Amino acid sequence: MRPTLFLSRTLVLCTLVIGCTAAFADEDKTVYGWVENARLIPWGVEVKSKLDTGALTSSLHATDIEEFERDDKKWVRFTTRVEDERNDDMVSREFERPLYRQLKVTGAGGSDHRPVVLLKICMNHTIYEEQFSLRDRGDMNYPLLLGRRTIKHLGLIDVNKTFLRDPECTVDSDVIENESHEGDDA
Repeated sequence: MRPTLFLSRTLVLCTLVIGCTAAFADEDKTVYGWVENARLIPWGVEVKSKLDTGALTSSLHATDIEEFERDDKKWVRFTTRVEDERNDDMVSREFERPLYRQLKVTGAGGSDHRPVVLLKICMNHTIYEEQFSLRDRGDMNYPLLLGRRTIKHLGLIDVNKTFLRDPECTVDSDVIENESHEGDDA
């Protein structure tokens, strides 16, 4: 057999093997729509959430945001008012969480600093502890935006579909803890 023909056939075979391996590797990943319901833990409210690959950090609708000190540490008090997707009721709750970090957001309108806290959400059958910047999202369609830090744990996104997975966590559900990153200032 000529070396060129042998090399061509070998290259085609390797491409097929690699392609098939990648396809099978994706088979065991969960697929989500670009909009899903997420359950806020431990509150239990289901919130319409946009999976946004353009955002790094997730964001939650919050008002009355107030930073304060407790035991010589910075904390954040905030209120969130959202529609519970299970029954369409508007519900409100005040939270107090340790301040995880400050996020500087720069856009066309200038720059803004937002507090970031750790919260737990249920997606599908798993609980995720993730970073959420707090912002008044009252004029937005989605009170909860899930950024790439969260999405990387979930699986794949089908941008043509919505509401593929219901949040069905139990006390026995796996919990994925937040990962600290060197670049958490981003």
